Amino acid sequence: MDTAPMLAKAVPTVPEPDSVPGGLRYEPKWDGFRGIVTVDGDDVTIGSRGAKPLTRYFPELVEAFRAQFGGRDRPVVLDGEVVVRSGEPGSERLDWDALSQRIHPAASRIARLSSETPAQFVAFDLLAVDGDDLTGRAFDERRTLLERLGTTMSDPLFVTRTTLDVDLAREWFTTFEGAGLDGVVAKPRTRPYEPGKRSMLKVKHHRTADVVAIGYRVHRSGHGVGSLLVGLYDDDGALRQVGGVSAFSDARRSELITELDPVVVRDTDGRPVTGDGERSRFSSGRDTSFVRLAPTLVLEVRYDQMEGDRFRHTVQFARWRPDRDPESCRFDQLDVPVAWDLRAVLD
Repeated sequence: MDTAPMLAKAVPTVPEPDSVPGGLRYEPKWDGFRGIVTVDGDDVTIGSRGAKPLTRYFPELVEAFRAQFGGRDRPVVLDGEVVVRSGEPGSERLDWDALSQRIHPAASRIARLSSETPAQFVAFDLLAVDGDDLTGRAFDERRTLLERLGTTMSDPLFVTRTTLDVDLAREWFTTFEGAGLDGVVAKPRTRPYEPGKRSMLKVKHHRTADVVAIGYRVHRSGHGVGSLLVGLYDDDGALRQVGGVSAFSDARRSELITELDPVVVRDTDGRPVTGDGERSRFSSGRDTSFVRLAPTLVLEVRYDQMEGDRFRHTVQFARWRPDRDPESCRFDQLDVPVAWDLRAVLD
């Protein structure tokens, strides 16, 4: 069953249940890799939201699906999220860094990480069971069948919790962030599964921070600023890179070159000083060099979460802050969620 995932549209707040015909059902928003899993006999595939299948990267999940669902005469198809958790019992949380490292070309590393940082799968929809296509049925009906199937599932396979209580959903939005979750999803109770359509509603955490511009990368076109590198001062007074700002228009990229020119660090010959940026598994040989900037400009950015001491995703430019002293841009300004045990969300 080759099905594109149903998507979600961002909304600013957790919506009221009667804001859509038929009402809404609420779920925690998991922060992992979206995956549609098909179990057909002993064949298991984990399809991704993009073009690259995830099957080979998570052999431990393949074995779990085969053990718990294999041998059926007709396929089972689940929609959910691949996640990795870390931390001691009682203080577990989602670990995006560990999850992202699982996408690696080397079979030996895949095998090692499947043991060192095993993944879990959190199911939140059931698209087919015993060969019956459920995508045309209402979500409430699919959810009932998923819960029934979930009684046969065990770690590392889970079924997400759900509620019809909007007040509880708003409580989840606050408390579950401490376990690394991303927000809340609201799903129309009477709608069918609609592949590729933004039929669901999602509410994510968004915050602002004042950061220091420390460099920029030239856009891949060769013209203008592609991304700004930003930093924060730690308790020892060191300025540390915490992420990047991108998604500028063509016109804005050119304007930024002019705006940033007065603070470009230059050598004795007047040439811009460059540095080599941090590399990741996604760099793939890509040029990560950047033009250094004197740490004098402060900008306000919008972000959702932190992952360790870095922004979890690329952040969004909000405005320049000429009123701020760069050295006042420190880690202690960041809003840190209260810790919440991931096991309490899964169970």
